[in-house]
Amino acid sequence: MDEVRLDKYLWAVRIFKTRSDAADAIRNNKVSVNGNTCKPSREVKIGDEITVRRMPVVYSYKVLDYVSSRQPAKNVPQFCLNTTPQEELDKLVAPRETVFVFRDRGTGRPTKKERREIDALMDGFYDAEDE
Repeated sequence: MDEVRLDKYLWAVRIFKTRSDAADAIRNNKVSVNGNTCKPSREVKIGDEITVRRMPVVYSYKVLDYVSSRQPAKNVPQFCLNTTPQEELDKLVAPRETVFVFRDRGTGRPTKKERREIDALMDGFYDAEDE
């Protein structure tokens, strides 16, 4: 076996649950090989660096060997090396900021004015996350 399609490889080493999920991610430019965007049909070679953007983390993998069929999780290290920096992995355990608006129990639904205040607060929170 000389080369394997990128979408098939990502599925086989369990980076994506289905091959169509892998192909969709590649088409949406969430996957790059050696720093370049590509198509699902791109052939993967040994030594290629694959980066996968899954918010909030950008995972990095190195191709060690070819594989065309889905592998058990214990066999994946033979075919793929996870080279994701620790700073990226730390983003997964970062404390999540939660927005909680305190309301007295039994006061019912928020008024229109209170709802606008809550929406304004939430818009600021979501805009900060996108950056």
